[in-house]
Amino acid sequence: MEKVVQSALGPSGFMEFARFDHGGVVHKGETGDHPKVFRLVIGNPLIMREMVKHVPDAGSYAPVTIFIDERPDSVHISYDRMASFLAPYENAAALNVARELDAKVEALVASAAA
Repeated sequence: MEKVVQSALGPSGFMEFARFDHGGVVHKGETGDHPKVFRLVIGNPLIMREMVKHVPDAGSYAPVTIFIDERPDSVHISYDRMASFLAPYENAAALNVARELDAKVEALVASAAA
């Protein structure tokens, strides 16, 4: 499994599972240029597997969502940190994996924003 997943990962260490064009839905039938709004569902099954080993409920939070919202002042990118989802479970091993995941996602977001 590891070999298959590794071959499907992008340079960020993630794969895109789904892309939702919220802007297309919100502005359906309207004319003119409209702000773009996307929800990206990304992840790495190997990272998810490590979290789920320690906290099975982690599977309901992974893969992660990145929300990209074009507004008049700039583009806003938001992401809910996995560590905040797993903190209530008080499992140090899962929290460590979640923090590492958060750092990777934040690096990807920072790279995309640059």
